[in-house]
Amino acid sequence: MTQNNVVKIQPKRSLIETMSAQYQMDATMFQSTVRATCLPPKSSNEEFAAFLMVANEYGLNPITREIYAFPKKGGGIQPIVGIDGWMNLINSHPQMDGMEFVDELNEKGKMVSVTCRIFRKDRKTHTEVTEYMDECHRPTEPWQKWPKRMLRHKAAIQCARYAFGFAGIIDPEEAERSPEVVTGELVAPPPPVDATIVEDAPEPQSESSEFEIFLSNANDEFAVADDQETLTEIWNDNYEPRFEDLSKDEQEQLTGLYSDHCARVGVEDGQQE
Repeated sequence: MTQNNVVKIQPKRSLIETMSAQYQMDATMFQSTVRATCLPPKSSNEEFAAFLMVANEYGLNPITREIYAFPKKGGGIQPIVGIDGWMNLINSHPQMDGMEFVDELNEKGKMVSVTCRIFRKDRKTHTEVTEYMDECHRPTEPWQKWPKRMLRHKAAIQCARYAFGFAGIIDPEEAERSPEVVTGELVAPPPPVDATIVEDAPEPQSESSEFEIFLSNANDEFAVADDQETLTEIWNDNYEPRFEDLSKDEQEQLTGLYSDHCARVGVEDGQQE
């Protein structure tokens, strides 16, 4: 007597179901959470699917925002990976065999560059990338407060690209610099507001712009100087290298601030009387 063995074929799970299971979430809740926190509000189903494919390909967690996305001017979205995501990519790569940094300082102790070296198990020589402060520094709050840390992050990210060939993803700094990425768009839509409340509400206070923060930090640094030599040193080390990156109006504001402090320490236009 012949006995037939019946093999039950399990239906293949969708990408949403697979990823939601990784984070022990309901698929519907997972989708709504990722859309609300990681994607532009008007992203299409196709863009959402493409985003999940990139996150899944690299093993990045969108719930903790190791990866998120901004819209592109020509349509579509650009996946963005923060420093935690990049460190996850580097340390979880099967060929990763170590990473080291070498800082270069000038004679005044100021950071000039950071070199990152990544070692792979399957290669005889390491991959090495150097990033320079005068090329990477931007007038933003993180760069003003933690320039050495930010430069170290840039070196690690660029070295990881060369060592492991990561493609299709960029870091937040690159997104802000790119003319193709719309970084100002909200990641999630604001909650609805009653029209009567809006009419009675006071005018909202606008947040300080990046340059306003930059100028405020410059004023604080200049204020520390009690003589022209110190003031000139602060200008040469921290502001002259970034001067050409500013707009004409921003340059005028910065030089005006510098001239005010020159007058405060008893000189005119940066020259000793």
